[in-house]
Amino acid sequence: MHSLPCAVAVPSHSSLMLCRYTPHMPAMEHILVIEDDPEIRDMLRRGLTYENYKVTTAKDGPSGLAAARDTPPDLVILDWMLPGLDGLEVCMRLRAASNVPILMLTAKDSIHDRVLGLESGADDYLPKPFKFEELRARVRALLRRTQPSSKPEVLKFSDLQLDTGTRLAKRGNRQFELTAKEYALLEYLMRNPRQVLTREQILDRVWGFDFDGESNVLEVYIRYLRQKTEAGGEPRLIHTVRSVGYVLREE
Repeated sequence: MHSLPCAVAVPSHSSLMLCRYTPHMPAMEHILVIEDDPEIRDMLRRGLTYENYKVTTAKDGPSGLAAARDTPPDLVILDWMLPGLDGLEVCMRLRAASNVPILMLTAKDSIHDRVLGLESGADDYLPKPFKFEELRARVRALLRRTQPSSKPEVLKFSDLQLDTGTRLAKRGNRQFELTAKEYALLEYLMRNPRQVLTREQILDRVWGFDFDGESNVLEVYIRYLRQKTEAGGEPRLIHTVRSVGYVLREE
């Protein structure tokens, strides 16, 4: 087996590094990379192929949407600044059509930009420059969370249900779908009912990476879950514990 070079020259605004490592267990998940920079696009294609993923690439927004439509991927790596259609618009269109996990890449790194990217439907956000090792870890985490449990079960709390096999949720007789991050967050809350979970605990468990202390990414996703779990006028189950975190409990 051939090894990848330890370092590959890329534009200074996107320092990508590949180091020798042992690939993870064989997998055939399909990843769509939508990136206009040819060097970064090729780097991601080679690195992810080496990790045993099937990789499709697109260089602009329209071709990325066409690729996703023609061969639905298991995960999308999406650059923000794209010609034709920008990443935010592509993200919103992808999210309107499916719950495919979306990892957004961008040089925009302000809290406002992160929230804007997540609110457009992205499941995770990786600012440039980045190292391939971190992108690889985030890809694995997103794909792992979309895989059905080896022993599917139905989690129940009050009139809320979460099927870990189909990854669908129900509130009474009303069924609704969840994105990858929404599912991971709701599952964590439902496996720890009536327990106050701190922001740090939730971010570590659901995102797996530290966010800036001022980031409100968690609040954004709590709002998404409240909108979906309360869409039928049901009483609130996800409560804020001021200055601490959140708890799943009845009123």
